[in-house]
Amino acid sequence: MIVLFNKPYGVVTQFSAHPGHKTLADFGLPKRVYAAGRLDHDSEGLVVLTDDGALQHQLTEPRHYHKRTYLTQVERVPDDAALEKLRRGPRLSDGPTRPCRVQLLSREPDLPPRDPPIRFRKNVPTAWLELTLTEGRNRQVRRMTAAIGHPTLRLVRARVGPFLLEGIASGEHRVVPRPPKLF
Repeated sequence: MIVLFNKPYGVVTQFSAHPGHKTLADFGLPKRVYAAGRLDHDSEGLVVLTDDGALQHQLTEPRHYHKRTYLTQVERVPDDAALEKLRRGPRLSDGPTRPCRVQLLSREPDLPPRDPPIRFRKNVPTAWLELTLTEGRNRQVRRMTAAIGHPTLRLVRARVGPFLLEGIASGEHRVVPRPPKLF
């Protein structure tokens, strides 16, 4: 079984209780599925859950290089040089990141408002980026955008391999068939 879940902000990607936070157990997900990877409590979007251990391993094992796409709202508008640093893969405290695909979006993506809303600063513009990575380090997108001087304000995972967030409301899930070819 494969379940796609749109994780709201503030939810911890685990089923066991976590004081002060909602967990996956609060959303009526099917029994005996487990998250194939994590998404920080302050990030939103697609979490793939499955009861298939081989699929879970394939989605989480770094050597498979499967793509993950994120929509990220950053402080200020990055120039071409900053975007190129992201594309090449900035050096983080745990080493250089792999090159990635980055696109400055011309308009804000169609997302529901976040609860709570991001902080608003009248004199600091924001921009939205679409980043596609092939690795999944701890808080990687946030650390990458900070490394180029554009801290992340909001982060939404929109895709994991062939699985898309599209059409799943925040806090909702959908059971999907296993695609014939994953990667």
